[in-house]
Amino acid sequence: MKIFLLFLLFCFFTSLFNSCFAGNVTYDRRSLIIDGQRKLLISAAIHYPRSVPAMWPGLVQTAKEGGVDVIESYVFWNGHELSPGKYNFEGRYDLVKFVKIVQQAGMYMILRIGPFVAAEWNFGGVPAWLHYVPGTVFRTDNEPFKYYMRNFTTFIVNLMKQEKLFAPQGGPIILAQVENEYGYYEKFYGEGAKRYVTWAARMAVSQNIGVPWIMCQQDDAPEPVINTCNSFYCDQFTPNSPNKPKIWTENWPGWFKTFGARDPHRPAEDVAFSVARFFQKGGSVHNYYMYHGGTNFGRTSGGPFITTSYDYEAPIDEYGLPRLPKWGHLKELHKAIKLSEHALLKSEPTTLSLGPSQEADVYDDGSEVCAAFLANLDDKTDKNVVFRNVSYHLPSWSVSILPDCKNVVFNTAKVGSQASLVEMMPEELMPSVTSPSKGLKALKWDVFVENAGIWGVADFAKNGFVDHINTTKDTTDYLWYTTSIIVGENEEFLKKAGRPVLLIESKGHALHAFVNQELQGSASGNGSHSPFKFESPISLKAGKNEIALLSMTVGLQNAGGLYEWVGAGLTSVKIEGLNNGTMDLSMSRWTYKIGLQGENLSIYKPDGLNSINWVSTSEPQKNQPLTWYKVVVDPPSGDEPVGLDMIHMGKGLAWLNGEEIGRYWPIKSSEHEKCVEECDYRGKFFPDKCLTGCGEPTQRWYHVPRSWFKPSGNILIIFEEKGGDPTKITFSKRKISGLCSLIAEDFPMVDQAPVRKGGSGKSAAHLKCPKNSLISNVKFASFGNPTGKCGSYSKGECHDPNSTLAVEKVCLGKNECAIELTEENFDKGLCPGTTKRLAIEAVCS
Repeated sequence: MKIFLLFLLFCFFTSLFNSCFAGNVTYDRRSLIIDGQRKLLISAAIHYPRSVPAMWPGLVQTAKEGGVDVIESYVFWNGHELSPGKYNFEGRYDLVKFVKIVQQAGMYMILRIGPFVAAEWNFGGVPAWLHYVPGTVFRTDNEPFKYYMRNFTTFIVNLMKQEKLFAPQGGPIILAQVENEYGYYEKFYGEGAKRYVTWAARMAVSQNIGVPWIMCQQDDAPEPVINTCNSFYCDQFTPNSPNKPKIWTENWPGWFKTFGARDPHRPAEDVAFSVARFFQKGGSVHNYYMYHGGTNFGRTSGGPFITTSYDYEAPIDEYGLPRLPKWGHLKELHKAIKLSEHALLKSEPTTLSLGPSQEADVYDDGSEVCAAFLANLDDKTDKNVVFRNVSYHLPSWSVSILPDCKNVVFNTAKVGSQASLVEMMPEELMPSVTSPSKGLKALKWDVFVENAGIWGVADFAKNGFVDHINTTKDTTDYLWYTTSIIVGENEEFLKKAGRPVLLIESKGHALHAFVNQELQGSASGNGSHSPFKFESPISLKAGKNEIALLSMTVGLQNAGGLYEWVGAGLTSVKIEGLNNGTMDLSMSRWTYKIGLQGENLSIYKPDGLNSINWVSTSEPQKNQPLTWYKVVVDPPSGDEPVGLDMIHMGKGLAWLNGEEIGRYWPIKSSEHEKCVEECDYRGKFFPDKCLTGCGEPTQRWYHVPRSWFKPSGNILIIFEEKGGDPTKITFSKRKISGLCSLIAEDFPMVDQAPVRKGGSGKSAAHLKCPKNSLISNVKFASFGNPTGKCGSYSKGECHDPNSTLAVEKVCLGKNECAIELTEENFDKGLCPGTTKRLAIEAVCS
């Protein structure tokens, strides 16, 4: 008995609600059934390689605090199987550690093994080496592909079984996924597609993991595999069998960014609307893709042209901070759904029309358990509706949740959650205590300049062009194409000081053109169209001229039909403006070199730093292409998340202490494109609906995890391709500089929902500072009809002059506070007949 009690205590402390006993996972048309209990589940996508192990516990805990039950992640094949049979589960790829952190948090896990993932990840997660196994075609009835796919899937399944991580073993994994969004691309694969889907499903089910398998966007997913939905809205989705539950594997709360493009946004109101509608219409498992997007460290981003940041405007931002008010608004939504869970799972819905674009779904089994969702699908006009003889006001494009069929505890369009002002606070690079320059005004920079063209011995030469990707096999972004021409002394342009024009066509992705070691210009494609043309006057001299063209990839294709066959690199090179007209060099003798000398010598790694002769200087030359910079620095002060500000650099790669920060490229979007001042949440969302950042860099700051810093002696390595000013590189700390709350008298409050007690709750403004800080100043407070948004509130005609004093009385000196909109706190007699609001901006320190 004593041993049994100790075992129970162990179970309690290692997992608060995941059973230490075997938990069978089954399903029917309504929901998953875990250990005999029906569940409505809210899941959060957090990709383990897009953050670092030191961040994992905090990310998982922040998701849990946000009302999430489940953590979901892909498994990234090309990060794990570096070559056939050679596996990597270290550092950011320690999958077992990540799943166990989820388990220790008392949460479930959805493991999307794929192993094709898309995910804006390089090559869709499939290892590049597999493309070069003879006879291989990805994602179809192809024996080499199926062989390696089965091997990897089985390896991951066996690893999870070995660690007892599937639910029947007492672990957190309750669902697994095979393949990914294949339904979009089946048409490209002919008759082999259907055979492949059937094979993949059978292969997965034969693994005997004891939990259901899912296939997303796969209408023909064979039994017993569950087909699921990926979209901005999945309320109208119906599984392909009446015996399968309604699962939403990807609800996109934002969108990814591509270099040179604008910044997409999806308002919190619309995200909440989509989730509420899904559960209103019988949904059972919902997953945010992404809940924390994180960072595409190193060369992991795909696309091509996907930024190093994968922030995704997710509820937890790239740096690990809750994005407010989105995180808080969804947290309140999750509470409202959980208050309704019992009714939703116990009864069938009845749909009632409340108007031309208004409806109610009521879950009422005839006992006292009842929940209702009231929806206004009109995207322009608010409506008053009558439900069960009571009038309810429904803002346009919103859902109200009534967990007792009487009291509204949440409306998707009424955001009463705290907002925050977040800034990137610059901090100059400081010489390390281990650096001899400590105490001097200038940092000591070490510099190494690459040769433009062939370094060392050429890899090969041939007439005409090779495909970039097939040549590098994605071991590097870089491939040199070099040739030479002889210019006669009688060329007219030499006499007139003219300049011939170099014309280049490329399949992608980017290019720097050098003539006689001098950079002549650069060009690139973009996230919508990889091919590009280069046209620039060039400087030629009489005699021999060396032409060196640095072709670059910016992440490989990550999805699409037969996507692995999409190439990159030069297709045409010509020079116009010569005496004999246009010189076509396309079939000339070209000499090739894969990668950079610095890459080849691993000078970005601690053990490769001394493989070249660095030149030391306190004033490194500016705007110098093909240059490596090394500097030894202290970590930024404090403990806030850190970004590397590269606004004054061109394009390249960065490392800290050998860890890959990733590609930097502060290229600006066009200032002539259309951007918005403010997002309208009403109406169906699409990626181009709400764009900002016209004429601004797509990505200025690059996340450097705190855990990568040492107390001193941190080695920052930069490779700059086309020229910048390294002396202006700074660290920036991501700090919450202010808190805001905007609440109205008619806002429902799920925290104070008296659903089981009767009566109605009072609206309240909630403020909470980051840990170890207190509210030190109330910059603005107005009860009445204030206008504006967080950071720029202003008083309206109706204003209680005691507003600031009322807020200070409750909040000053506290880490968090709540100010109710009551007569005790404010003058409720102001502006009779109007619904009054309270706006607050406060400072934490």
